[in-house]
Amino acid sequence: MDIIAKLNGVLLQQDFTKAQMALYQSELDKYKKIAYGYANIENCISVLSDMHTNSSYIYYGEFSKILGFNHTKAIEDKINSIWENNILKLIHPEDLYEKYLQELRFFHFIKHQPKKKRSHFFLANTLRIKDISGNYLDSLHRLFYIPSFFDQNMWLALCLYSPITYDLPHKYIIVNTLTGQLSELGKRNNATILSEREIQVLRLIDKGLMSKNIAESLSISINTVSRHRQKILEKLHVKNSIEACHIAKKLGIF
Repeated sequence: MDIIAKLNGVLLQQDFTKAQMALYQSELDKYKKIAYGYANIENCISVLSDMHTNSSYIYYGEFSKILGFNHTKAIEDKINSIWENNILKLIHPEDLYEKYLQELRFFHFIKHQPKKKRSHFFLANTLRIKDISGNYLDSLHRLFYIPSFFDQNMWLALCLYSPITYDLPHKYIIVNTLTGQLSELGKRNNATILSEREIQVLRLIDKGLMSKNIAESLSISINTVSRHRQKILEKLHVKNSIEACHIAKKLGIF
């Protein structure tokens, strides 16, 4: 299963409306300055990804030199992708897969928050990143999703890579920047991805039941089962039921 394809399905296939370009550019410039500021003040690598245009702006703080990059932090490195592959390839493979999985989980968490509260949260986690000598360093990764100002979608993602400067109570935590509350990114955050009925249907699919048997078991029509099946695939951004069962288990939905 290609977890990158799943994330692309979630992030890049959002239904963006046509933006007012002057306002769009003004807001984008504002967040580019924020990303640049993080790189300068915290010496981190700062990546601002625009999911509207499938592009990213990378700013290299002094931490980047430890990883073998020769960029200067005054330079803006624009790439035509929301994936900063030159950085991602340095992350330990086990951590990288888990990173993608948790970002999918966090995206669903954010999407189920009221729009005015979505910018209150960020995801923090630890990663092993390879340095210039080929050794893995324990590093801190933070992810902020920035909602669109003209519709209901997530527009920008800001990723920060830096040395670990404080201990995390869990490997993946959600931080509420308004209240300071920390919560583990766990199964309870997945409760709203699928409805209770959709989870029931998916459990029965995982047991090998056909739609007719599922309908009889839940006392619903086959057409209703078919609608639940389609919704499950859409919400998990997968192509078939086997992938749906796999990603649901990885996310801890059941």
